[in-house]
Amino acid sequence: MVKDKVFVITGTRKGIGKSLSEYYLDKGNIVIGCSRGEGSINHKNYTHYTLDVSDEKAVVNMIRDVRKKFGRIDILLNNAGIASMNHIITTPYKTVDNIFKTNFYGTFLFTREVAKVMMKHKKGRIVNFATVATPLRLEGEAIYASSKAAIENFTEIMARELADFGITVNAVGPTPVPTDLIKNVPEEKINALLERQAIRRFGTFEDVVNVIDFFIDDKSDFITGQIVYLGGVVK
Repeated sequence: MVKDKVFVITGTRKGIGKSLSEYYLDKGNIVIGCSRGEGSINHKNYTHYTLDVSDEKAVVNMIRDVRKKFGRIDILLNNAGIASMNHIITTPYKTVDNIFKTNFYGTFLFTREVAKVMMKHKKGRIVNFATVATPLRLEGEAIYASSKAAIENFTEIMARELADFGITVNAVGPTPVPTDLIKNVPEEKINALLERQAIRRFGTFEDVVNVIDFFIDDKSDFITGQIVYLGGVVK
């Protein structure tokens, strides 16, 4: 059981990020979260920062402040992400820019800054968020899937670069989980996706956290550079 750890979790105002924060707070950990909006978690061991995860200066200042207040960061969960479903012909450049800024740039910035803190302690766990949309090559999700493909490659290379410092880097690739991220996706598109899974159902928070718990367990120090897709989806 993971407890007495200092977590940094991105995108904690709602959805899976909020659920992850509450889950690890309930287990006796300290959680530092962030989002573009005000925090929605009221807990004595929770600290919230209001920022855009792609804002380099804001991220650097946040992690410096966290290091000053708590002295260490044990676990980073790069949860913040956005999606948009469009045919490539009708995809605005601004949509591409927003998706890559949040999904990839945010993951890069938090990994870079948090890793600097973890390196001093020769230990740390980083978990990124991939998606089954990448291996399934889903039509209408070219930009979202591409941003997550970048995260997969980033995860695998960072696992090598940070291994000598006792830091593991892995990723979980959820199937659709009923959150705001998929609320605007047509039902027929969701059903078609579920039909391509070996286990044809929506994912749940419990499915996602089960994989994260495995990755961040103290006994998982030999597990790094891995992407685990849910639902029986393979690359």
